Amino acid sequence: MAQLDINNINKIEKQRNSVHEKVYTTYTSFEMYGEKYIQIDTYGRSDRENPGKISQSLQLDKETAKYLIDLIRRELDL
Repeated sequence: MAQLDINNINKIEKQRNSVHEKVYTTYTSFEMYGEKYIQIDTYGRSDRENPGKISQSLQLDKETAKYLIDLIRRELDL
């Protein structure tokens, strides 16, 4: 599981990029220590060894969500 550290996020330029396959995704929202969080879980490709097992989890608090919304708007011209 990972919670993004927006104080240490940097844009980099890569020489090789690819578009990843879409995978099954779920989310949940919960409160802990008086803060509300959203957790996004991806489950990987259906042909992997354990297809029902969570592959990646990202947790967003309000500050991180605001940062990502601004980043997405800026980078995708929304």
